[in-house]
Amino acid sequence: MEYEIKPIRHHFTKLGLMYFLGTLLIFGVQYAAAFLIVKLPFIGIYDTDIWLLVTMLPMYLISMPLMMLLIRQVPSVPVEKHRMTFVQWLTAFFICYAMMYLSNLIGLGLTFVISIVKGSPVDNALADIVTDINPWTAFFIMVLCAPVLEELIFRKLLIDRTIKYGEKIAVLFSGIFFGLFHGNLNQFAYAFILGVFWGFIYVKTGKILYTICMHMVVNFLGSVVSIFLIRSIAYEELMYASGSGDMEALMNVVSTHLPGLMLFGLYGLTVVGFVITGIVCLAVNYQKMKLLPAEIPVPKGKLFSAAFLNAGVILFAAFWIIQIILQLLQ
Repeated sequence: MEYEIKPIRHHFTKLGLMYFLGTLLIFGVQYAAAFLIVKLPFIGIYDTDIWLLVTMLPMYLISMPLMMLLIRQVPSVPVEKHRMTFVQWLTAFFICYAMMYLSNLIGLGLTFVISIVKGSPVDNALADIVTDINPWTAFFIMVLCAPVLEELIFRKLLIDRTIKYGEKIAVLFSGIFFGLFHGNLNQFAYAFILGVFWGFIYVKTGKILYTICMHMVVNFLGSVVSIFLIRSIAYEELMYASGSGDMEALMNVVSTHLPGLMLFGLYGLTVVGFVITGIVCLAVNYQKMKLLPAEIPVPKGKLFSAAFLNAGVILFAAFWIIQIILQLLQ
């Protein structure tokens, strides 16, 4: 006996609506925080660290927990738990790192093409923030706060409410919602791929701690380590000396910051090593990475339309697509 489509559509409509309302909460709280920081004369508005803390902390401490309460209004089923060994976790980390790096190149390529078409560079707000903030601020926001809340919202809570319709649908939702949530094309490509892969890990283990730890390590390497290395090589001085064509000035900068440049080179080699290792691990394990279909007998094509083509999911997706388009037009 085939499962009725109407209850499935209603379930996904409510789920999408909760994520949409949670998104409005996030924007509302952040805009309120931004408004307050402008009105308070004793806060340095041009201090990137203060601005980031004042706008991001309310999101992680207020709006995201409220968003989680909204999502919990949608019925869920527990994901079966399985243990993951450290070797398996490390293999998965290398795979996710390679996926992230390669998909990031795709995202950068797309934004480069768009920048040529529009005749001006596409703004990359994350890159600007990472080069300006203190490493400790980056560690607190991007390593401690973001992975925990994002994994709970876009892996555990989302997959617990979609897995009964099949692991494929659950993982796809995890990737799409997580990618859109980043709100810009620069990050969408790799956030989507990471969302899908981390979703796969969660549906196979049922333990969110594995993906939280992986998310933390990825963010640590991409933010804290990057900030430290960029500052150790005096990046702005190096770029200015290179652009000026003054070889003497360039050699002075290089000789002054040689240890930092050597460390930066070592980091680059490490990244290449991680990516190659990840590609090899993916090739070896690809055949084992199978997703189970829905246990509920639904006519072919009907489940996809019921899950994605409904008012709640469309509202959430449309909101974030508009944000991505606006970011591209800046």
